[in-house]
Amino acid sequence: MEQTLLYQFLIDVPRAAAIWSVLLVLALGVLTALVARPEPAPSTDRDPDPSEEDAAAVDLRRYAGEVAVAAAGAAQNAARRREAWQRAQTELDRAWAAYDEAETAARRLAAAGALPTPGTPHTPTEYAARERWLRHAAMTAYWRGDLSARQLTDALAHRAGWDPRRHPAEQEIFLARVVRDGRQAAYQTARQQEREAWRAAELAVDAARALSTEAYAAAQRMRAYPLPTSPRVVLGPQGAVARWRVARAG
Repeated sequence: MEQTLLYQFLIDVPRAAAIWSVLLVLALGVLTALVARPEPAPSTDRDPDPSEEDAAAVDLRRYAGEVAVAAAGAAQNAARRREAWQRAQTELDRAWAAYDEAETAARRLAAAGALPTPGTPHTPTEYAARERWLRHAAMTAYWRGDLSARQLTDALAHRAGWDPRRHPAEQEIFLARVVRDGRQAAYQTARQQEREAWRAAELAVDAARALSTEAYAAAQRMRAYPLPTSPRVVLGPQGAVARWRVARAG
């Protein structure tokens, strides 16, 4: 399992870095195209209608702006998804380390348990001491975070395999196995969450990359149109007087 996780890490992390590099290049191209001054359209045999050119330029500039805003929002979402995946990856590594530690401890105790159990007198005092040992060991494991509240309740109530009549060595082996199984379940949960976070990050990157590509294409098309210019209106004396009267009447 360790080799599989290492192989997946070596494959997925460089791929994520490559995706983010491409996305950064596309975003830089969009910004460069948007801040550049549009170039005039090439001359044709038929002079186009200025009003139609201005309307097309306005529509295209509006569309390019909307797509650029959407691409920026998608890039931010992709960044958040990437951070969430990194946190999930960190939790997965932590869960694996905890499980590996518990597995090693359980194997060591199981090997020691193969030896004959020390003989002790079967007296009420001995059984009371064994029960106290179990209670203390279960409480300590709970405060360490190795047992859940339900498992602690089962241990104190002598349910689910918890038997205070066993020798403390046998109880310690049973406790180590319970801790190992719990950490294994936590690792499986963390692994599933990491996979889901990775898929969400991939989808977010794909969406951001598609919007960045469209925004760049819209910016390139926008360069083919000059900036729409408003016609200058020169008012003569009569026009100025008429404008003053209208403003005063308002």
